[in-house]
Amino acid sequence: MNPPAAVILAAGKSTRMKSELPKVLHPILGRPMIEYVLDAARAAHCQKLVVIVGHKADEVKAALADHSDVEFALQADQKGTGHAVMMSADKLADHDGSVLVLAGDTPLLKGSSLAKLLEIQQQNQAACVVGTATTKANQGLGRIVRDANGKFLRIVEQKDATPEEAAIEEINTGCFAFDGRQLFHALEKVKPDNSQAEYYLTDCAEILLKEGETVLADPVFDIQEAMGINTQEQLAEVAQILQQTPAE
Repeated sequence: MNPPAAVILAAGKSTRMKSELPKVLHPILGRPMIEYVLDAARAAHCQKLVVIVGHKADEVKAALADHSDVEFALQADQKGTGHAVMMSADKLADHDGSVLVLAGDTPLLKGSSLAKLLEIQQQNQAACVVGTATTKANQGLGRIVRDANGKFLRIVEQKDATPEEAAIEEINTGCFAFDGRQLFHALEKVKPDNSQAEYYLTDCAEILLKEGETVLADPVFDIQEAMGINTQEQLAEVAQILQQTPAE
């Protein structure tokens, strides 16, 4: 088994940031926000880091050029989160072990939480563990649907949710721990059967579950860690939180 790897999604545009700068390069306390995500992955003992680049890929590569443990994979067309992770397949072809999938715009992630997610995946020999958090402010977030015994069933996006599902306060943070082989097996089966015509990473969990694999959802994160940055206001809010947060 190899040490864990991490795939960090960093291909998107920053439309709502109202800036020409790629979103993951917006600085927080003098550092590009993606560096905080890389630090958290390293703190969880990930030794192979694959950053998925797309929009202004050369700028992102240049900004991270001095990170010797980072490799890059290009997502030339943005066709969803599942498609983005597919772009890392060549980089992880020989990887036998766990793979974290993280968003490059979540700089409040803690290494201790990512380590816990990996521990749960490895101890249970799970094909996938969905990292969750609980919040009443669940607008726009994927809900975690469980059966009567609390077992994970699926992730439902808000636009597809019934009124009962929309009321669920446990949400998908967008952080996943996969068995690497199972991840790429499931990605081959993902279809763009949705209103966006995109390949959703979240579909992997349901695919693996239907195949009889162990798929879990665990609330290892607090909602602050899951906070993605989409606006300048959120950028300022995260900077304030980081200033007040002692380093792990």
